[in-house]
Amino acid sequence: MLKKTPVVSGPQLLRPYWAKLTKLNSTLGIVLILLLGIPRFIIVLHANVTGNYSPVSIVFLCMWLAPFLLLNKQGRRTIGIKKPSSYLSLLYSFLIGAIACFILFVIGDISFGKTYHNCFVYIAKSYSATIGQLNASNRLIYFIIYAVTSMTFSPIGEELFYRGIVHQCFVAEQGENKASIYDSLAFGLTHLAHFGIVYIAGVWKFLFIPSILWVLSMFLCSRLFYACKVKSGSIFGAMMAHAGFNLTMIYLIFYRIL
Repeated sequence: MLKKTPVVSGPQLLRPYWAKLTKLNSTLGIVLILLLGIPRFIIVLHANVTGNYSPVSIVFLCMWLAPFLLLNKQGRRTIGIKKPSSYLSLLYSFLIGAIACFILFVIGDISFGKTYHNCFVYIAKSYSATIGQLNASNRLIYFIIYAVTSMTFSPIGEELFYRGIVHQCFVAEQGENKASIYDSLAFGLTHLAHFGIVYIAGVWKFLFIPSILWVLSMFLCSRLFYACKVKSGSIFGAMMAHAGFNLTMIYLIFYRIL
């Protein structure tokens, strides 16, 4: 059962300048989701064509900075930027994220095999388009490069944004559990750009059933990351779960697919 955290509402969590202009409420949450979610969606779709995903890191950086630009010290602590209740909980969070990714891999492999209807296979396409042919001498090097980047930009940026400031925007009006549902929905839907709406052999396709499974999986993972945040008493629990998920995905892509 998830522990409930005290609700601290409104402007006192915002920096003084922003507190004069807005409130930390669902309206601001929706604005933030659209402000960074739409550009990210477009950039990722474009990257699926060009193979250049580096501009996405700019969006992750903006997500990373958002809580520090908008929230005061109390606000940052409220969203979980603080010391975890125990460092062992961070290890558990990492392992939980890794296990969740492995389960998704097994489901995808059983359901769709090595076709582009499998999210892991389609995402792997973007890696092979960038790095070319892998061999015994360069596989480990590329794995380390992609593992490090996937465990930093996305977990830090997305967790500070979705499980952090966006989540808190909905808390005062909706409560913790519903706030997690809303931030998880936003998280899941934005990942349609990564898989579901696919670009294969010069043609755009919408994979209906795979996209539903993918968005549902991302929604459930998001809820899992939130549970790790609550259990650890810190946003770092969510980051570690997300990092464990991403590292496992990179490993499976480099050593089971490519």
